Amino acid sequence: MIPPHMENTTRERPIAVVKGGGDLGSGVAWRLWKVGFRVICTDIAQPLVIRRTVAFSSAIYEGRALVEGVSAWHIGAADEAFFTWAQNALPVIVDPEAHSVETYRPEVVVDAIMAKRNTGTTRDQAPCVVALGPGFTAGADCHAIVETQRGHDLGRVLWTGAAAPNTGVPGVIGGEGEKRVVRAPVDGLFYGRRAIGDVVKVGEVIASIDQTQVTATIGGVLRGMLHDRVHATAGLKIADIDPRGERSHCYTISDKALAIAGGVLEAVFAIRRIGDR
Repeated sequence: MIPPHMENTTRERPIAVVKGGGDLGSGVAWRLWKVGFRVICTDIAQPLVIRRTVAFSSAIYEGRALVEGVSAWHIGAADEAFFTWAQNALPVIVDPEAHSVETYRPEVVVDAIMAKRNTGTTRDQAPCVVALGPGFTAGADCHAIVETQRGHDLGRVLWTGAAAPNTGVPGVIGGEGEKRVVRAPVDGLFYGRRAIGDVVKVGEVIASIDQTQVTATIGGVLRGMLHDRVHATAGLKIADIDPRGERSHCYTISDKALAIAGGVLEAVFAIRRIGDR
């Protein structure tokens, strides 16, 4: 439960729970934080974070994470969030079932798990419940959906129906689609052999899974890769190479994440405006 001495402060600065602290969820959390919400990110114990330099869930592995000036701290208990907010930091908690929703009674819940299906979000969890991408029906299990598929409708808010179905094909960046994504060739423990931000060439070893070497599929900048000692399954996305070669892009929120976050803000403030009438 929310400590009684925090009730007034909570009302002054509304709480938003973002389920999933990967790069898209972090873009949403970052923008909600910037406009004044107290944000907490929930995730699983071992998130499959690829763009970990711009993911708040990296704090689960490293204790702290910094995304474009916003500091995130890994917390172990729900009541630690209030101390973390008081230190102007965004709390991240291992909470796969999102019990934090019941604990904090947030004004906003955003499902950014990106599971391509609803894993437990309901419209009654908060006055404003927004979901990202396919797997939801606006008006049924959430108030609004934000389109996540690259293209003309990216970031568009949907008040009825569903988002475009998952194609399974990565969006094209710098002329490359599927080839820019590196996938695990076998099951096993992942270990990076190069660092995010490194320039790599086709065929160069960038990681290993147990004794199997993983090589770059194209040339470019290594924009993301799994944390070490994460168990990968064959076919899992384990790294991302950006053929544009701009190293600074590795450390800033992507255009896609910002577009989606903009859609979330539109939905949130539209619902708040209706509620004020």
